[in-house]
Amino acid sequence: MIPCMPRLLFALLALALFSASAEDWTHRPVRVSANEFPIIAWSGSPSDAESLRLMKEAGLNVTGFCRVEELDKVRDAGLTCIVSRTPLEAMVDKPETTDAQIQEAVSALAARIGSHPAAFGVYLRDEPSAKQMPMIGRLAAALLKAMPTKLPYVNLFPNYANRQQLATDSYEAHLRAYLEFIKLPYLSWDNYSLSDGEMQPSFYDNLDIVRRLTLKARIPFWNCILATTMFRYLEPSDATFNLQVYGTLAYGGRGIEYFTYFTPDNGNYRLAAVDPFGNRTATWDAMRRINNQIHALAPTILKLRSTGVYHWPVSTAAGTPLLKDLKTSAKLIVGEFVDTSGRPYVMLVNKSLKESVTIRPETWKEGAVIYRVSPASGKEGGFGGESNWLAPGAGVLLRIGDPTAAK
Repeated sequence: MIPCMPRLLFALLALALFSASAEDWTHRPVRVSANEFPIIAWSGSPSDAESLRLMKEAGLNVTGFCRVEELDKVRDAGLTCIVSRTPLEAMVDKPETTDAQIQEAVSALAARIGSHPAAFGVYLRDEPSAKQMPMIGRLAAALLKAMPTKLPYVNLFPNYANRQQLATDSYEAHLRAYLEFIKLPYLSWDNYSLSDGEMQPSFYDNLDIVRRLTLKARIPFWNCILATTMFRYLEPSDATFNLQVYGTLAYGGRGIEYFTYFTPDNGNYRLAAVDPFGNRTATWDAMRRINNQIHALAPTILKLRSTGVYHWPVSTAAGTPLLKDLKTSAKLIVGEFVDTSGRPYVMLVNKSLKESVTIRPETWKEGAVIYRVSPASGKEGGFGGESNWLAPGAGVLLRIGDPTAAK
């Protein structure tokens, strides 16, 4: 508070704040559907009602990988899942499979799940090599023809996979093989680069190459991020979720997957959203907080097209399309966008996992007005005062407005 504020004024302000109702402080944004912006638990889907209820409360809209027999329970919870353990999975490693055999298996599956509202997609393979992609492409094409609204699920390697895993000479060649052989309306991959106390450059490099290729292909991308810890990775926190999610959004991402929601009973895995005994951890609350922000921002984000991204500080001599200066010593990601009406937006992300930072954006356009999209309500409002602070890893979505035009 302002130290010199008169005591009476301070008392009146405090009374107004503490007499506000819970409704005044609670934001309940419209929930985005899985078909609009998938928020996926990368794990086996539970089948008990209480676990499903908690997944929905955590802000997920896809519970993970389920059996056909579990679809009704997922539907009753108001969620969706990716159907797994089907005969199609074994066909990935059998390129000799005929088209007739594929069609028979797909038709049988479509008869069971084709009209089921809880079936978001059909699992085919996680981290395939390029050698498997032609066969996966055949399966995916057959699935999309039979069930256009049920997405075949394929998730790709990160950019630190080796050549033997990729079966290509480079990571870009691996992604290009996916785009050539597997004609899906999205690209999904995983990248876990939280180590040695910070986010490693491989995370941003991976986002950069995927963004470039998917923009050319005109398809969205989903990023599977770290939501547990194992080996030497950092433990989950608000900061790690912030940076992974907002970093993905700044590059134009349109889906988030969490590895993993349930803690595996193996090695030094720990602190996923739910522990091996079925108890919620502090990670569950952090996941809910960041997911609520995704839901709030999604209606605006889904109207935006990525036009550029860079890391601050940069030389202002070269200039940037929207921002002249940020008046900060912080290291940031700057994502630039335009909406369907041609209005410009920027997303600024604090790359520090430890420190809060201040930003004071200055646009090239003299007199431009900056509006902030609230990550709590999703509503647009003024930008200034204390809203120029960013928590560790956090981001903010801003619209650059023309002062001569109506808001």
